Amino acid sequence: MAYGVVVKPGQGGVRVEIGCPHQHGVLYAVRGTSSWVCGDDLLHAHALAGFLRELVRLENPAVDALMQKWGLYYRELPLEEGRPSPG
Repeated sequence: MAYGVVVKPGQGGVRVEIGCPHQHGVLYAVRGTSSWVCGDDLLHAHALAGFLRELVRLENPAVDALMQKWGLYYRELPLEEGRPSPG
């Protein structure tokens, strides 16, 4: 596996391989009740952005602490004008 983040489209979903010499894993993105709006090419991006948006909105101290531990922060950005909102 190449190090970094490698997106591998497949039938019915997307594999996102995430790795470095110290950590290695794979995230699967498949259709869910909230990920119907995007095409197959953006399924993983839509699912990750929506998941992180909802995770951060929980304002759960355990989630906040875990994200800080790993140096991860998520901030929702405004959508481009003229593009439909994912809802």
